[in-house]
Amino acid sequence: MMKLARTDRSAWTELMFTVDKGILLCVFLLMAAGLLVGLVASPAVAERLHLEPLHFFIRQFTFMLVAIPLILGIALLDATAIRRLGFVIFAVAFVGLLILPFVGMDIKGATRWISLGSFSLQPSEFLKPGFIVVLAAIFASVTEQNRKQISLIAAAITGLVVMMLVRQPDFGQTSLIAASFVIMLLLSGAPRRWIITLMTIGAGLSVAAYITVDHVRTRVETWLHPGSGDTYQIDLSLDAIARGGVTGQGLGEGRIKHVLPDAHTDFIFAATAEEFGLFACLALMTLFSTIIWRGLARSLETIDPFTQLATAGLVSLFGLQAIVNIGVNMKVLPTKGMTLPLVSYGGSSLLALAITSGMILALTRKRAASRAVSHAGLVRGGG
Repeated sequence: MMKLARTDRSAWTELMFTVDKGILLCVFLLMAAGLLVGLVASPAVAERLHLEPLHFFIRQFTFMLVAIPLILGIALLDATAIRRLGFVIFAVAFVGLLILPFVGMDIKGATRWISLGSFSLQPSEFLKPGFIVVLAAIFASVTEQNRKQISLIAAAITGLVVMMLVRQPDFGQTSLIAASFVIMLLLSGAPRRWIITLMTIGAGLSVAAYITVDHVRTRVETWLHPGSGDTYQIDLSLDAIARGGVTGQGLGEGRIKHVLPDAHTDFIFAATAEEFGLFACLALMTLFSTIIWRGLARSLETIDPFTQLATAGLVSLFGLQAIVNIGVNMKVLPTKGMTLPLVSYGGSSLLALAITSGMILALTRKRAASRAVSHAGLVRGGG
């Protein structure tokens, strides 16, 4: 059996000795779980759409064959290369958002996808990791003298992105972008009064959206008052979770996949609960929690501001998306069209999250020359 020696300086050997193996293992386990649940849940959905039973599984497996080398390739990069990659991804995705009104596909009243033959590209999915890296680079240059100017630049970029997402409309991604900005601003050491002001503005905009946008109002009203609207999907989700119990109905015995159109995407957590039970769901949540915890812990072990902020921002984005998806499945949050990271079916989602995961792995690698304990943590100021 071949063994890797520390004297072997190949890129692959270097990666294996320096990568956070806990995060890497959790990423691959989540992808494997997505394949398994997709194999069980997607055939029924495919048959309802008059497709081959394994249509979605084969496509997801194909996307995964691209995602795995993408993760490992990005994980080899250093912080400088991650910064450059983030700016490129952000710029390309931003252009994608700009041209969406002209070339995008209208699906269920939303224009979020660009058709590329048999593949539909969702620019907002790729924008998120690029956005975090751009914000990290901006906030890493903060000093007490330029804090206000730097924060205004970051706020202006965030505002532009939010306006384009609302135009689609995509309020789920909008909420993630806005929350990520507030987290990055907080971690950069911004005064607490700024955070409170932003949260107040955000709350006001949310109320305005509730009042003026029928789609938003309907979802919130249905969430708060189940009898006031169509709760078909969420009722099925809750029923599936309840039916699963502790150990699940058994492989292939779930009902939700036969009646819910999004059982392999937005409601894959409910499908997992019904098929495999509470322990499987807890295992998924443990994998997500481990990535977040280890990523944040690693971010505290470097004195480089960009690496600190980018790592913390990326794992926060990853965790927020998981929380939103699981919260919707359990009716803790209003319904949003958001995938469960690395688990749900979707090419754009999987490839964008592969980029996110690769960036996290790259930034958390052990580098003796650049790592040191930062006793001040992420917050370098405040007031």
